Amino acid sequence: MLAVQTRLFLGIDTSYYTCSVALVDEAGRLLEDQRRLLAVAEGARGVAPHEAVWAHLNALPGLAEPILRRHGPAVAAVAASVKPRPVEGSYLPPFRVGEGFGRTLAAALGVPFYPTTHQEMHIQAGLWSADEPPGGEQFLAVHLSGGTTELIRVTRRPGGFDEELLGGTQDLHAGQFVDRVGVALGLPFPAGPHLERLAASGRPGRVTLPSAVRGYALSFSGPESAAQRLVGRAEPADLALAVLQAVAKSLEKWLLHAMGETGLREILIVGGVAANQILRGRLRKRLEHPAVGARLAFAEPRFSTDNAVGTALLARACHGVTA
Repeated sequence: MLAVQTRLFLGIDTSYYTCSVALVDEAGRLLEDQRRLLAVAEGARGVAPHEAVWAHLNALPGLAEPILRRHGPAVAAVAASVKPRPVEGSYLPPFRVGEGFGRTLAAALGVPFYPTTHQEMHIQAGLWSADEPPGGEQFLAVHLSGGTTELIRVTRRPGGFDEELLGGTQDLHAGQFVDRVGVALGLPFPAGPHLERLAASGRPGRVTLPSAVRGYALSFSGPESAAQRLVGRAEPADLALAVLQAVAKSLEKWLLHAMGETGLREILIVGGVAANQILRGRLRKRLEHPAVGARLAFAEPRFSTDNAVGTALLARACHGVTA
C-alpha cells in the first residue's frame, strides 16, 4: 500500500455501457483502471435505462472495493460523472449510480466530492493520453460516440473547461449509425470494433454513402437508411468501409466549416467512435494536409472508449493539483 501522505484521486463513470473506476496520483500517473462492459442481448441495439442502472448497481462495488482496500486511506478526493454534458437539463439515469456511490464514499472518507460530466471526462482523458494534445488556451473538440456527436469550442480554466457547443447531429449519433448497420450485418453490439475489422478488407469506392452536413449541423439518418438498403446486396466488408468513410467525410466537412468560422486549427477528437483507425487515417490525411493546416489530436484508443481515468484526473485538477 502506498504511504498515506501520498494523495490519490478516485474517479467514477457509469455510462450507458461501461462501468468504470480509476485512480491517479498527484503526478497524474494512472494507478488503477477498472472497467466492466454491460451485457447486451444478442441482436439487440442497446439496453433500457433501468437495465443499465441495475447493471451498474451490481458492477460498481466489485470494481471499487479492491481499489479502496489497496489505496483507500490515501484517497484525497472523489469525482464522478453526474450527467452526460455540462449543460442545464442534461440527464441520464445511469450516471446517478456513480454520483450516489461517489458522494457516499467521499463522505465516509471525509474528503471532497467533485461532480463532473461524461463529456468533460472524455476531453480530459484525451488531453492526458494524446501524443500531441492541443496546447492553446482554446481548441476545438469533437465528442464522437453512441450517445453524443458534438462539436465544441473548449476554453481551459482551473479545474476543468468551459465549453461552447457549436454544433451536433440532428438525428442519429455517429455510434448509432455504426451500431445499427453493424447489427444489421450480424455483428455483436456494440459493433464499432467488429465493423472496423470487417472494413479492413473492404474495397474503397465499391460502395459510397452520402454525407449530410450544413454548417454546424450534420445528419446520419440519410446515410444509415442508404446503408440499410444495401444490407444483403453489397459485400459486407465494402459496406462496412463505406459506413466509416461516410462518418469521416461528414466530420471533414464539419471541421472545415468550424475552422473557417473560428480560426482554430487545434482539434481534439474523443469518444468511442474516435478509436477507429480507419476514421483517424482519413481525417489525418485530409485535414492535416498543408493546404488545410489542421493539427489533430486523438485520445489513445484505450482512453477513447468510456473510462473513469479522465474523471480521476478531473478530481485531481479540481483539488488544485496542477503539477
